[in-house]
Amino acid sequence: SQAPRGSFYFHFPGGKEALAVAVIAAHAEAFGAGLQAALANAPDVVTAGRLAVELLAGQMEATACQAGCPVSAVTLEMASTAPALRDAAREAFEAWLGPVAARLEAEGLDPELARSRARAVVSALEGALILCRAYGHAGPLRDLSPLMPRLLGA
Repeated sequence: SQAPRGSFYFHFPGGKEALAVAVIAAHAEAFGAGLQAALANAPDVVTAGRLAVELLAGQMEATACQAGCPVSAVTLEMASTAPALRDAAREAFEAWLGPVAARLEAEGLDPELARSRARAVVSALEGALILCRAYGHAGPLRDLSPLMPRLLGA
């Protein structure tokens, strides 16, 4: 950005770690909003899962698979050495797991099973995003769509 270093530290007095925490929070909120919309507008949780896949696949295609999840990137690189980043990543994942688990519970799943299924779906989405970047196409995400009934227990 060619901004002076002092500008960076003015906005992020905690340095690079504070910037990474802010990036994680911003991405968590942005994806969370799309996920909430899918959950609110879909007749069932499986359809919502498929809508989330399409949202992510569209983003991957629009960016020639250069987009990805900064939460997973930071988690893979820094979470083991930076507790603040690990906490921020966990909060982001919880922000996505919570609404999915709540919808599963509302559709009759036991709370513990609902949470487990929500974790599996988020894990599958994160893994598919990584594979999309490696393969250069959105196929790994699109592979998830027909699996949503099994992943979500429908």
